[in-house]
Amino acid sequence: MDSGAVGNENCVFDSGIGGLSVLHHAMRVLPKEQFVFYADEDNVPYGVKTTDEVKGFVQQAFDFLVGCDVKAIVVACNTATSVAVREMRHRYDIPIIGMEPAAKKALDLDGEHRVLVAATPITVHGKKMQILIDRFDKDHLVDLLPLPRLVEFAEREEFRSEAVHAYLAQELGRFHLADYSALVLGCTHFNYFKDTMREIMPENMHFVDGNEGTVRELIRQLDARHALEELPQTVDYYYSGRRVEDPAELARIARYLKRLDFVYDIR
Repeated sequence: MDSGAVGNENCVFDSGIGGLSVLHHAMRVLPKEQFVFYADEDNVPYGVKTTDEVKGFVQQAFDFLVGCDVKAIVVACNTATSVAVREMRHRYDIPIIGMEPAAKKALDLDGEHRVLVAATPITVHGKKMQILIDRFDKDHLVDLLPLPRLVEFAEREEFRSEAVHAYLAQELGRFHLADYSALVLGCTHFNYFKDTMREIMPENMHFVDGNEGTVRELIRQLDARHALEELPQTVDYYYSGRRVEDPAELARIARYLKRLDFVYDIR
């Protein structure tokens, strides 16, 4: 990273390109902060790997980022949060903000109707998810839905296709959606597909994700450390430790951000 900016950047880390949805929101609400986006593109997707593999990938990435003196790391990956964040907080002395599927937020918004939490398989079946559900779902209103193929679709920029629609229609069709108040997007890759999901979901269902709460927690922790900046906003991009400088790849990232602009206000 540029030596002149050392110590000023907030890192948004993800297994792949999905975390751009968190960066996208952070850039909107923190226009005077500097950012690094780190996607572990060499090892995506995390959601179908073992927990030990994911821990190893995250530690390798964090060693690189802390070595570059970032001031905070937002783990924009529910899978990495569920299996590695606790250990990383013991290892590194900087704010590390994890993401969790916003099941509690969805339940608080309604409290009577069912809630469907979509995430990767490792998140759905993980211990952290079970603890979360046991703590907040006292009336047993939450159902879990793994959607591993959405990560694959997102990574190849396949947002609107017959295959995407058919996959989502099949998976969401397993549930009587009229009974549900919310679909929790428990993976940052899933935000890219809100328009297709909206076509399939009934009007009574709304989206809930953890982006807003995660960025709010970043702001809280930076403020507590008097680390909020008044600088021109910048963003640097890294793939598995390599700075992204290729114009074609930067154009690809720009297309993802444009896609996020399009779906941002879909509720």
